[in-house]
Amino acid sequence: MKKLFLISLLLLSVCQASLVSAHAVVTNYSLKVTPIHANQESKVELSFNSKVELGLSQLFLVSKGDKHQLLQAVNGEKQGQIIITVPPLATGDYAIRLKVFAADGHLTEDLIHFTVTP
Repeated sequence: MKKLFLISLLLLSVCQASLVSAHAVVTNYSLKVTPIHANQESKVELSFNSKVELGLSQLFLVSKGDKHQLLQAVNGEKQGQIIITVPPLATGDYAIRLKVFAADGHLTEDLIHFTVTP
């Protein structure tokens, strides 16, 4: 009886492993290849390893003096893709602070640094 219980427990564990999802981690972003130029509204594409619940997530522009400005974002065409609208910025160093919820409910926070060029 004990052996049957242990086998059942093992099978249940294996079946449940396929239901476990990872946090929504940024796998790629457009700032790597497309810089933001000064005084122009820009779009930044972020790709995640899983679906993101955009309605529960927050994205902020962080500027000098640790000032935070909430950014607008929409889902992209691909699963796990978000497109952020960045307002016109002066030259300098900035960051995008992410607080995103994966579809499985895990919260992920990240910070992406970038420089606005003339």
